[in-house]
Amino acid sequence: MNTPQNIWPELNWADWSATGDTLHRFTQIVGKVRMAQTPLVNHWWNVTLYVTSRGLTTSPIPYEAITFTVNFDFIDHQLIIETSGGGRASLALKSMPVADFYAQFMSALRKLGIDVHVWTMPCEIPDAVAFDKDSVNCTYDPAAAQKFWRVLVAIDRVMTEFRAGFIGKVSSVHFFWGSFDLAVTRFSGRVAPPHPAAAPNFANWAMQEAYSHEVSSIGFWPGNGGYGRAAFYSYAYPEPAGFAQARLRTQGAFYDQNLKEFILPYDDMRRAADPRKALMDFCEDTYAAAADNAKWDRKALERRS
Repeated sequence: MNTPQNIWPELNWADWSATGDTLHRFTQIVGKVRMAQTPLVNHWWNVTLYVTSRGLTTSPIPYEAITFTVNFDFIDHQLIIETSGGGRASLALKSMPVADFYAQFMSALRKLGIDVHVWTMPCEIPDAVAFDKDSVNCTYDPAAAQKFWRVLVAIDRVMTEFRAGFIGKVSSVHFFWGSFDLAVTRFSGRVAPPHPAAAPNFANWAMQEAYSHEVSSIGFWPGNGGYGRAAFYSYAYPEPAGFAQARLRTQGAFYDQNLKEFILPYDDMRRAADPRKALMDFCEDTYAAAADNAKWDRKALERRS
């Protein structure tokens, strides 16, 4: 029988950061192939991965007259490529340099008749080394990777339930391989002011596309990047007056003045008497803070039971 303790296991980034850093790059390599082959969808929704009952998936990717799907299987620890033409290839998910994973994955695609070229520099990773040159990141602990995925499965269920209450424009619950986070975003339907990142380069053009419309977004970081610990986040763009002062029901949640986001440490959520309710309350309360203070038309945007 599943209990809150094993549905929401401890996830200390320091304990599995070597695996996390390697897996982050593995997902970026796969994600960049998807990005290269799919037409741009608003807010970069064409590049994300999705949680499955065994791992993560790209969903079908078009290539010439076929489609292909790439799946991370964190139960049997394989990367599986399948095509609509009946082709199939796999490689083991195990400790290996990122450069080796990149070479093996690209070779497997070519053997299936899929010739894709991607920019080999990682995204949103400071001081990164090109995938085909990276011999430093090479750790893959199967138990750690599987535990991370099981946490994503539990979060995906709650976020999917939260998403269901909104009938306006809303994203899927999806995994962004750039920042290595799971997120779902609701939209007011109104155009947002230009994002402050206004310099004419690709990164800032990407931000303009991502934040072209008003949003309330909820997500989960496993601990990578500058934050250093597993946590849920919630932000509004543009942030309305009064948002930061909202009172939340979830114990441990707070507004981070540096990030300009509400934060709920994963450990505070998992230790709650009802972790699922604690997370759902965080989602609902921070969304309400965004929608009410920005005067969204909530009656028209939400499902009323």
